[in-house]
Amino acid sequence: MDVSSPRFKQKAVIALANPTLRQALGQSRKGFVNKRAELVAALPEFEALRDQARDVKNHVLENLDHYLERFDSAVTAAGGHVHWARDAEEARNIILGICERVQARTITKGKSMVSEEVNLNAALEARGYTVVETDLGEYIIQLAKEPPSHIIAPAIHKTKEQVSDLFEAAHGGPRKTTVADLVTEARLVLRDKYFKADVGITGGNYLVAETGSSIIVTNEGNGDLTQTLAKVHIVTSGIERIVPTLEDVSLFLRILARSATGQETETYTTLSTGPRRPGDVDGPEEFHVVLVDNGRSKMLGGKFQDMLRCIRCGACMNHCPVYGAVGGHAYGWVYPGPMGSVLTPLFVGLDATYDLPNACTLNGRCQSVCPVRIPLPELLRELRHQQHQRGISPPVQRRALGVWRFVAERPGLYQFANRLAARALKSLGGRDGRLRHLPFAGGWTALRDLPAPEGKTFLELWHAHKA
Repeated sequence: MDVSSPRFKQKAVIALANPTLRQALGQSRKGFVNKRAELVAALPEFEALRDQARDVKNHVLENLDHYLERFDSAVTAAGGHVHWARDAEEARNIILGICERVQARTITKGKSMVSEEVNLNAALEARGYTVVETDLGEYIIQLAKEPPSHIIAPAIHKTKEQVSDLFEAAHGGPRKTTVADLVTEARLVLRDKYFKADVGITGGNYLVAETGSSIIVTNEGNGDLTQTLAKVHIVTSGIERIVPTLEDVSLFLRILARSATGQETETYTTLSTGPRRPGDVDGPEEFHVVLVDNGRSKMLGGKFQDMLRCIRCGACMNHCPVYGAVGGHAYGWVYPGPMGSVLTPLFVGLDATYDLPNACTLNGRCQSVCPVRIPLPELLRELRHQQHQRGISPPVQRRALGVWRFVAERPGLYQFANRLAARALKSLGGRDGRLRHLPFAGGWTALRDLPAPEGKTFLELWHAHKA
């Protein structure tokens, strides 16, 4: 997937002017937010579970080498194979090598953000393999030749009418118009693909160190068919997705579905431990796990280690006003929303993703709903600081901050400037007290009026109140 993050502003403007996109985002966002709130309110211990999940992830990250080695040993003991990929290219080559060795032709895929991260589909198709996405949302955007717009709802930006158009073009008529008919049509088309698949590729929500198991959660059952009917099952996962025990998995399952889709639990929770054993009625002949670093180890022990706690639930983007206005494609890479505004600069580079950390309003909603308590606003502020320190931010902005610092370090000068600004803005606000055009804030006043100050500073009002 090409990185188009440098065009965030242009893509955001286009998204804001797209009524169909805004309609789709509005409908889906309300469902996610309201359902989560209901389910969280019904679970009194939810906040305690968040604390426990944070502590478990912190423990794993502080001992990641130990748990990765333990997982490797457990997978090997179960008859599987673990492959270590330092970057995206190495991950692609490992998977291409497996597919070539088994002479694969058709490859089915369950949902996997890591496969998006390493641009796996393009590499497989370039080698002549037929790649079929089996998650309904992923299948829709594959037909549309688009990247995911959301990490748990890839086609959240599509309306029912747009999906009907895609299915009619791909499958032929008659055109279906109801959700139930569209889902049935997709199931009928995909059913035959599972049986033809030589290789099935899935992600891994959790990798269990004690058993060598990979665990996926889905609402469609496509993941089960992908990994049990193909001859070879390949799991793609980041190195941070390790958990120590199956008991720890039960903890994360209690917060994942509630945070992601507003459910008590996902419909399917599937554990895979090695290939088919004698006596098993189904399962793959080979089981492979590709553990991808791709910049994650550089985050360990640093200011951004907290980001490695992310369980990819999507709650931060569901509650983000910026994501809710522009959608995922504006962010320009695999991971959108608040979590993407942190991860993309770390994976791709600060210079190529300048706008992402600066697009956030720092309202804190993402942190308030994160099930593992990642301090996303703090991490975004740190990225802004690093951009400033490295001279990536615009020269005008750096000079303006320099002037502000000079004034702020001198209380008398600061208070004088504050009083002057408050009175000047009050006079500009006119009778209705609203600023319709403001120098250096055209981006704000182009879409909304700014309430004018009352003419007195906070300090003046505070002293008056005390008196």
